[in-house]
Amino acid sequence: MNPNKHFTERRDFLRLGATGALGMMVAASDLLWQTQPAEAQALPPKTPDQALQELIAGNQRFITNQRQCRNQSLEQLQKVACKQIPFAAILSCADSRVAPEIIFDQGIGDIFDVRVAGNIVTRETRGSIEYAVTALGSQLVVVLGHQRCGAVIAAADNEVLPGDINSFVDAIKPCLKGGKPLLDPQCGKPANVDVAVVQNVQCQVRQLQESTLLGKLCPQNLRIVGAVYSLDTGKVTFI
Repeated sequence: MNPNKHFTERRDFLRLGATGALGMMVAASDLLWQTQPAEAQALPPKTPDQALQELIAGNQRFITNQRQCRNQSLEQLQKVACKQIPFAAILSCADSRVAPEIIFDQGIGDIFDVRVAGNIVTRETRGSIEYAVTALGSQLVVVLGHQRCGAVIAAADNEVLPGDINSFVDAIKPCLKGGKPLLDPQCGKPANVDVAVVQNVQCQVRQLQESTLLGKLCPQNLRIVGAVYSLDTGKVTFI
């Protein structure tokens, strides 16, 4: 019996065994990679209340640094390329620190974004939201203000800004109550501006509720709510 032959056969067996085990590990890894995204996907909200709870849960994942980053792949983009069904429409401020998909941990096709300084309701923004609800099936509308909003500060401070910048200031002024806000020494901004932010959000919500198209769907098939986003903590508080 040739000992070298046995050594060679045993070595080949171990090599093949290791290769086979590695192949199984890779295959299992591929399978796990394929199943993980599916496990991460929540069922689409079926009611306005479920849609609201999905945003609340997503924001909780964001502020606890447990984002799932769902539906943000090229594959997902291709899935919704021909048809979008966003479950929520969000009217938010055109601020670089406010990104609805990120702070609510949602993905491509989940949210219909309408962004304008001061999150104000104009003919155009209202029409965009009406389209999201009546044509695309959004079940929830959120007016999202944010902490230390510059547009609200300018309106509360009764500033006159150049060009069309002043248009959103004029739109916010009628929503505010009270006198000129006091300055916060830490940020150099009005200390009670967050009260004005809430007032503005509530005012814009009322204007959307006055829409004939949207009003017909409330409250059974649509909810219109306000919310404020904290730049300090990332938390969204619904009001």
